[in-house]
Amino acid sequence: HKASGGAWGAIGVDREFEQLLVRIFGIDFVVSFKNTKPAGWVDLMIAFESKKRTASPSKSNPLNISLPFSFIEHFQKLKGISVEVAIKRYGNRDIKWSSQGMLRLSPSAMHALFDPVMNNIIGHISDLMRKPDLEGVKFMFLVGGFAESPLLQGEVRRAFSQYMRVIIPQDCGLTILKGAVLFGLDPTVVRVRRSALTYGVGVLHKFVPGKHPDQKRTMKDGVEWCTDVFDTFVTMDQSLALGDQVTRSYTPAKSYQTSTVISIFCSEKGHVMFTSDPGVKRCGELYLEMPDTTGGKSRELQATMHFGDTEIKVEAMDLTSGKVGRATIDFLNK
Repeated sequence: HKASGGAWGAIGVDREFEQLLVRIFGIDFVVSFKNTKPAGWVDLMIAFESKKRTASPSKSNPLNISLPFSFIEHFQKLKGISVEVAIKRYGNRDIKWSSQGMLRLSPSAMHALFDPVMNNIIGHISDLMRKPDLEGVKFMFLVGGFAESPLLQGEVRRAFSQYMRVIIPQDCGLTILKGAVLFGLDPTVVRVRRSALTYGVGVLHKFVPGKHPDQKRTMKDGVEWCTDVFDTFVTMDQSLALGDQVTRSYTPAKSYQTSTVISIFCSEKGHVMFTSDPGVKRCGELYLEMPDTTGGKSRELQATMHFGDTEIKVEAMDLTSGKVGRATIDFLNK
């Protein structure tokens, strides 16, 4: 299956913690503190990070997060009340103030910061497991930095261990880095990858009444054409091996045409009709010279996409003159 999901990593827990601070101390203070005391904000998030890593379903002791002196002082100046008073006014028995200058969170309060992210992860995996292509999966590998969290490990095992074996490799936080290094040393270690998007080029097709919308009808050299047609090279979630390539042949729309721009488009949808469809984005283009016009509209142009690497390489050739144009699409970011 293609890479999928959302912004559901450990940074999502940081966002929930920041929202908790906003609810307790007010958004005006949090924004002011981040802008005027950036070093203090970094110290606060480092303190939270250390406690976030130790959060576990088996721990019953509260977690104390040290608030920087700059935080306490800035709040007093801006609001005219102490941090302790603000926490008491918030009125949550799971969130208290420690006399040692600590924000004290009960285990349930810490777990609540993880819940939105973990619920998204569990829900997305559950949706994937219901797809026919993934029926019969027996093993799940939990990797990445967030996979080191005992809370996430417990939730994933609770949700899926009855259906498959959940495997958490040693040094799971370094697994992604190790894979990148291995690929850099030997690209053939990745046999097959799945296309994250549908890729194609924008072309003209002979206009077919009833099939093509009238607003896309155009006339060139006395011939009716349909504009903005999305000619698909690879569809979303299609398997791509190293070295796979797809070639399409085209002809110029005008007999005297001496150059063309081939626009490359992508979409998250599996079936795309036109480059103007919702969600279709231009992700690249290449310029091709066609100086020899002796063949008129019968000249042949070939466009080729090379797949299987971290980039898609696109090449176009005018077979009459031998002129070649090239472009590259970053496969990791597209």
